[in-house]
Amino acid sequence: MGKVLIIGCGGVAGVAIHKCCQNDEVFTEIMIASRTKSKCDALKETLEKTGTKTIIHTAQVDADKVEELVALIESFKPEVVLNLALPYQ
Repeated sequence: MGKVLIIGCGGVAGVAIHKCCQNDEVFTEIMIASRTKSKCDALKETLEKTGTKTIIHTAQVDADKVEELVALIESFKPEVVLNLALPYQ
């Protein structure tokens, strides 16, 4: 399949990211994006230490801002986009 963009890096998003890394023949590249890039970077570092073969990128994006999401999707060109970011209330 190739590339997947997962928006969010904790909770359900974290589980999805781990599952995608386990299926590295299906998902060869993962972009993790959230409002807090440092959390994405920390998760990337943890995954790389576990020996994942999946190429992982990180980005900062506000899931409530459509323009930011569109720009990220246009630049990364994923086959799948999962928006698992919880809205702030």
